[in-house]
Amino acid sequence: MSTITSRIGRRSFLKFGALAGAFGTVGALASDEAIRTATETELKEAHAGSKIVKTICCYCSVGCGVKAEVKDGVWIRQEVAQDHPISRGGHCCKGADMIDRYRAINRLKHPIEKVGGKWQRVSWESSLDKIATKLGDLREKFGPDSVMFIGSSKVSNECEYYIRKFTAFFGTNNIDNQARICHSPTVAGVANTWGYGAMTNPVQDMQNSKLVLVMGANPAVNHPIAMQHILTGRECNGGKLVVIDPRYTKTAAKSDLFVRIRPGTDIPFVYGLIRILRDEKLYDKKFVDDRVYGIDEIFKECDQYTPEVVANICQCEAEEVVKVARLLAATKPGTLIWAMGYTQHTIGSSNTRIGPILQLLLGNVGINGGGTNILRGHDNVQGASDMGCLANELPGYYGVAESSWKYYAGQWEVDYEWLKNRFKSPEMMTKVGNSLSLFPFAVLDEENAKYNGGTPIKAIVVIGNGISTVALTHKVKEALEKAELVVFVDPFVADAAVIPDKNDNLFVLPASTQIENSGITVNTSRVAQWRFQVVEPLYESWQDQKILFELAKRLGFYEEYTRSLKKFGGVEAWPDCATRELSKACKPIGLQGWQPERIQSHTLNWHLFDTVSTEGSGAHAGEYYGLPWPCWTDTHCGSPVLYDIKKPVSKGGMGFRNRFGLEHNGVSQLAAKGSFPVGSPIKEGYAQITGDNIESLGIKLTAEEREIVKGKTWTTDDSGIINKKAIEAGLVPYGNARARCIVWEFIDPVPKHREGLHSPRTDLIDKYPAIADKTGHFRVDVRYRSEQTAKDWSKEFPISIVSGRIVEHMGTGTETRASKYLAELAPEMYIEIHPHTAAAYGVSDRDYIWIYGTNGGKIKVRAFYSYTILPNQAFMPQVFSGWWSGVSLADRFPDGTVPNALGENSNQVASYGYDQQTSCPESKISLVRIERAA
Repeated sequence: MSTITSRIGRRSFLKFGALAGAFGTVGALASDEAIRTATETELKEAHAGSKIVKTICCYCSVGCGVKAEVKDGVWIRQEVAQDHPISRGGHCCKGADMIDRYRAINRLKHPIEKVGGKWQRVSWESSLDKIATKLGDLREKFGPDSVMFIGSSKVSNECEYYIRKFTAFFGTNNIDNQARICHSPTVAGVANTWGYGAMTNPVQDMQNSKLVLVMGANPAVNHPIAMQHILTGRECNGGKLVVIDPRYTKTAAKSDLFVRIRPGTDIPFVYGLIRILRDEKLYDKKFVDDRVYGIDEIFKECDQYTPEVVANICQCEAEEVVKVARLLAATKPGTLIWAMGYTQHTIGSSNTRIGPILQLLLGNVGINGGGTNILRGHDNVQGASDMGCLANELPGYYGVAESSWKYYAGQWEVDYEWLKNRFKSPEMMTKVGNSLSLFPFAVLDEENAKYNGGTPIKAIVVIGNGISTVALTHKVKEALEKAELVVFVDPFVADAAVIPDKNDNLFVLPASTQIENSGITVNTSRVAQWRFQVVEPLYESWQDQKILFELAKRLGFYEEYTRSLKKFGGVEAWPDCATRELSKACKPIGLQGWQPERIQSHTLNWHLFDTVSTEGSGAHAGEYYGLPWPCWTDTHCGSPVLYDIKKPVSKGGMGFRNRFGLEHNGVSQLAAKGSFPVGSPIKEGYAQITGDNIESLGIKLTAEEREIVKGKTWTTDDSGIINKKAIEAGLVPYGNARARCIVWEFIDPVPKHREGLHSPRTDLIDKYPAIADKTGHFRVDVRYRSEQTAKDWSKEFPISIVSGRIVEHMGTGTETRASKYLAELAPEMYIEIHPHTAAAYGVSDRDYIWIYGTNGGKIKVRAFYSYTILPNQAFMPQVFSGWWSGVSLADRFPDGTVPNALGENSNQVASYGYDQQTSCPESKISLVRIERAA
């Protein structure tokens, strides 16, 4: 035995143990055949004949690798991907539980319709017939804008693209996804600062940072594997970690310096830093002079923010502001991390500008270890934004202007006039649609109909989205109750399906999970990975594209909807055909290099890529893992670090994007002389490349090429000639410009501090007022100043709430709370309050308390003592649902679909408020009052 056991691995040993137990039960253990030498296959595999399928985790945006062991079509074991260049064998508890999410017994197993207040099992054919008939009737009677479509940040790029295309063919821009309520201010603010609204550097690159500045994020909980890269850099690179937050988080517990600031005061704090950098001449003057426009306006604005003023507004110490500023200047390269603590404010889109401006001042942009590492939420929320699953975008960040629609009519191979006639009017075709955050007001308030083609929203179709995370959940409930048709498409029963008191015309349709489908998922670093299908869909669940295709057939536009797929292999070649289509169409972010074979090969061979630089070796030498966009051509390597001029364009180098014109107020918007990517023939800034100016930039074309690109730009040239010729010449297709500190199209051209609508500091409201109320903001009238001054909110509601995730759950918790293991780890909703506050209210640790919000909502939760927050603050997870104002909704779920953990939804008590540019909810500044429950 000693000879045999010394030659077998742990897996085979355990297998033999199982075999021995099996033989023992039949009395055959002493038989000569009971124990034998393992075969070579058995030594390698735990289950003979099984196969390993590589796929990607379905939870957060880090993009960890998963190895699924499959036998006879059944996922039997989840393996650790030790060789994955991002996760490096790591998983958080959610990722480790992927296999149980897929095989959860409380999944939605078949289509269900609510009839007369009771759930009834129905067929796919019957449910789709009824849904399509109702949608068609509403479209005919009230117009296509009577329907609101809500897309997903969970499905593949290919499905995201086809969700947006579906709504276009239905005839409305009423389409949005989770990005609206988390990082829409990021996209708006960052894109309007330096050209692209995305994370600049790979997650792994934080290992190169000498300083990591975290504001409004908690990666130790929300992105644990990203946190590993931060800690690795700290250990191996001597990096510093600085955390600025209202709450002493688990990330703060690992920090070298923690500064506590009041929620919603990020801008004064950063202006305080900028003032010190300016006054002590600690900023990178050459970088600013060569590559930045408008810094003088920032310097004027920062004049008012002395350390003492900042200390008063932020409720920190003046010395802390000085200490952080000097540390930032002395410790480079440094990166800035933010998440929803930065964005979910009325001035979120100003926060996401002031952060990049700070990095520009420090010269921390376009370098390894620098940039803005904006940690996004769901696994494919970056892809959802890229694919235009938004009220104000088409795929590839084309706006909804007439020129964009004409471009996409060509991409989709339909007549432009036909497409235009799908909309109620040309005006509605080019009008930004309703948003995920504000759509309830388009259902409930008749006065908003004038912005929506003359009709309230009558039907809501939700595809893979837990809409109970929207602030003012009671308004979502009322909207669902008033709507004439509500449809949820999801692997699990969404909490929003059981919240409304709605008896009829409510459908829940079982979509397959992500690992029962395949296609591209894009992580927070702009990295494309191929999520290979692990198994066939369980039960009666359908893949997302099948549901879309079947609805399109019933609504009469299937032939037009799928026409453009034919040149790439047709519907039968899904998803590769859709990958080719979207990569060809999405030119502004440079997806032309994202051919399915390339992405698939990267995922299959992820072991060939470095875990820090992400550079490939062997067959993938010269490429970066996942071909981070822009990936300009089918031979381009990808661009891991945006705006890096120390690399040639062919190796991922680029300047800032020429997106804002050639000059402003008589000042050139192009980069200064001497500022250019390595190898560029033009040693200064230049405009974006078009068919009309390409030869004036020194690029030679043949007569045939000249004719092909005539009148085209790099964003409309289907031939690829402009991109190819530009890259070969060492030029960036989008030009070489300056980043800008002034966004003249915004309400606040320079970022300004404005107190939250429900600020506890009423003494500051008049000095830092909210903007005037807005009309027709994403088709809805929105209150700002009138809400802020309606009353002294803090007298009745003295406690400031900070909300966030917990490591065990995310989103609405619909998926994670379905897991029995994750539910055991985090079984109930709670609130963290300071012991001094608890004592003042007569509350003991673990007592139940009532929480009342400014909007009239109330929830009942258990109180936990915590010193991580101040006495006038509290923390609540935002990942629970299934209770409503003290009452369990478990009996409202269809049989067999109740989650393993239920709890009150924190958004029931979130205060009213929306970002002034993007309508992202202001859920990080909410006031409440508490009472001890009887």
